[in-house]
Amino acid sequence: MDDLPPPLVLEILNRLADSADLARCRVASKSLNVLSREVRSVNLFCSLDRYLKSRATETKLLVTPFKVILKTLMNDFLALDSVSIGVEKSLGRISYEHDDVEDWSDDLFLTDVGYAKEWLPAIGRNLTSLSIVDFWVQSCWRQSKILALITLCCRNLLELELKNAWLSVDGLHRMKSLKCLTLEFIRLDDEDLSEVNCNFPHLEVLNLMGVGGLNEPKIHLLHLKTCKWKVSNAPVSLSIYAPSLSKLELKCVKPKSLIIETPMLSDFHFCLEDASGLQVNGFPCLRKLHLHSPCLDSLITTFSSARTIKELTLDTMQRAESIESVKFCLDTVFEIFPNLSFLKLGPGVLSEAETCYQAEGLEGRMGMRDLKKIHSSLKTYKIEVKLPFIISILEKCTDPFDMALLVYHNADSDITGGIIPKRATNHPRPRWRWELWKEGSMEAWAKGN
Repeated sequence: MDDLPPPLVLEILNRLADSADLARCRVASKSLNVLSREVRSVNLFCSLDRYLKSRATETKLLVTPFKVILKTLMNDFLALDSVSIGVEKSLGRISYEHDDVEDWSDDLFLTDVGYAKEWLPAIGRNLTSLSIVDFWVQSCWRQSKILALITLCCRNLLELELKNAWLSVDGLHRMKSLKCLTLEFIRLDDEDLSEVNCNFPHLEVLNLMGVGGLNEPKIHLLHLKTCKWKVSNAPVSLSIYAPSLSKLELKCVKPKSLIIETPMLSDFHFCLEDASGLQVNGFPCLRKLHLHSPCLDSLITTFSSARTIKELTLDTMQRAESIESVKFCLDTVFEIFPNLSFLKLGPGVLSEAETCYQAEGLEGRMGMRDLKKIHSSLKTYKIEVKLPFIISILEKCTDPFDMALLVYHNADSDITGGIIPKRATNHPRPRWRWELWKEGSMEAWAKGN
């Protein structure tokens, strides 16, 4: 390594995924020790093994506190532009697997603003990316003002990620540079989210995953282009005002009011547990729609004005006992979305549609002039009971056509193979793809043309 050109050695050091390896390199040679100070990024995470050793009587005195290692490492660098620190996922699960865990120490309370002041101001001016994954057992009952410190010290920050913390928005400074913000398992209040809207006005990407404490949350960001929002509770209302938003993933329970003012939205992934009484505005640019709900039959009707949709994915979930079962028919899907070119049906959806088919059959409008692909999942051991319904769909479709079936892994291969010759007798042109389905995994099985 000592014989390599310094720029090449530095490039190698910059590519190390774990900064613990970087610390080991420092003691390997003098040249590595010198060059390591010019590394542009730090990635350091506390493992479950280190945590357990720091708690065990026989080893705890031998383990250097994680905060000490982190602060020492930060103070040795000259021009960092990316910092990612926290606890590993295996350690994060402790708070969920052991409800009786009480940790009154703060050795892994990484959003502690007093501790962050010891290293962040020195490197913050050059940072463009910062990620802190806190230890929920220690951070959930301590409110942190880390956001105020970040907005003060990191004026050139482009990406910010904070996880597993209770955040305060007191003393925030307006950051025009920030483009991407991720908050995951964060405790906030409604007025706090309003402060986020106000102080990060140029956000283009916003991810809110399991942000609790919100009752009537509102997102109002003029430059937002991509948003992923997984609502952890059941707020009274949800509002999104984003005139530039093109992609939205929204998962919620049953808000009494849902306002989505996003005229440029083209890709919408919507998961909703109860769609009764739901009303949505028109989406003039919507082309991709993914609906995941136990009430698909009523949910799809709320998008009757979205005639521009080309790709539709339908998934179902366990239907709540309080929700009355309603028939789900493919005829209705094609009537509401007449311009589909791609249709994907998740496990369970095809079974609901088959029930309607057995009672009423398929009408002539099933022949879609623009439909080119159908991908579907068969959640059954006996494929032969599905054959009449599958073939009836194929008979209504025009060529050329692509059909992909995700078959349950215990299905009889001789039975499933029989679909191809039955279809090929009259229509030799469709393309086929077969895959195995097992608890959400996919495995290639066979293919025919």
